[in-house]
Amino acid sequence: MRSRGAAADLPPVTGGWREGDPVGSRRFVDVGDLPLDDGSVLPSVRVAYETWGEADGRPSVLVLHALTGDSHVHGPAGPGHPTPGWWDAVVGPGRPIDTDRFHVVAANILGGCQGTTGPLSPADDGRPWGARFPDVTVRDQVRAEVALADHLGIDVWHTVVGGSAGGMRAIEWAVEHPGRVERLFLLASSARASAEQIALSTTQQAAIVAGGPVAGLDVARRIAHVAYRSEVELDRRFGRDEQADGRFAVDSYLAHHGAKLVARFDAESYLVLTRAMDSHDVGRDRGGVASALARVTARTVVAGIDSDRLYPLHQQQELADLIDGCLGLDVVHSLHGHDGFLVESDQVGALAAKLLDS
Repeated sequence: MRSRGAAADLPPVTGGWREGDPVGSRRFVDVGDLPLDDGSVLPSVRVAYETWGEADGRPSVLVLHALTGDSHVHGPAGPGHPTPGWWDAVVGPGRPIDTDRFHVVAANILGGCQGTTGPLSPADDGRPWGARFPDVTVRDQVRAEVALADHLGIDVWHTVVGGSAGGMRAIEWAVEHPGRVERLFLLASSARASAEQIALSTTQQAAIVAGGPVAGLDVARRIAHVAYRSEVELDRRFGRDEQADGRFAVDSYLAHHGAKLVARFDAESYLVLTRAMDSHDVGRDRGGVASALARVTARTVVAGIDSDRLYPLHQQQELADLIDGCLGLDVVHSLHGHDGFLVESDQVGALAAKLLDS
């Protein structure tokens, strides 16, 4: 099994969920040993997930979270959930992904830090995996989600929805398991990780390796957050404004977001998940991107954010052009850059509702 280094204990500080913490709305499924793309096997995998809406007789929708998201798509903050649902305006009763009509499922990602097997989980020796946790790919992560769907008895998803890193997994679902995905919503994502995305990702990884689980993760998040927002937004909000202490306002803003992530996330998981995103190439071992996307049979909506500099529109245009079930690229207008997929709830919700009702 591949590993990034010698055995290491749990980092001294982590914001991730651990055994003994309140479970909140989480449920857990033990899916057993999971074969990985590198030919090894990850033992005793557990998947944490949440559901909304009744399962009996209702079509099921799978919502896939992005890099630092989790299974808490909908619902209040509380014990076990330090923040409210990250897509509360899109998922819930009477909302575009209507939990009065659909059975909605969201799972924490393999390698994550909110209940699914990852660096915080115990290895066979009883100690946390820590830096010993193997490199996993997007395809490995989908393999864990397939095992969850099998456990839940869901043979076919009415719709699979994913933005950013969640869109990577949604694409893999539709390519590898086309008969199990009827509708597909890809938002602010791509067919493969670009050189620039990998460059930003590996720079964040280097910050964590050099700076440790607190300072390093803080800096990594600051780097990421600049890429998540647009130049126009940052200039309009902060410009060259200084605070009373002489600090640039934009510096304080980024420090705030770095500290927030440190309080709720785990540095080793951040390394695992960003490396998985770097692995993303839907055309790998499938004859290239066009050949892979030709497998998709789902009715598809592809949307991008017009100010997204991390996942620019030409990447979504490639998806829209190569997926037969897509009727063209939908553009979400936003000043908020890549984070527009989370912020622009009205526009995104309208696209989701249109697909689910089709």
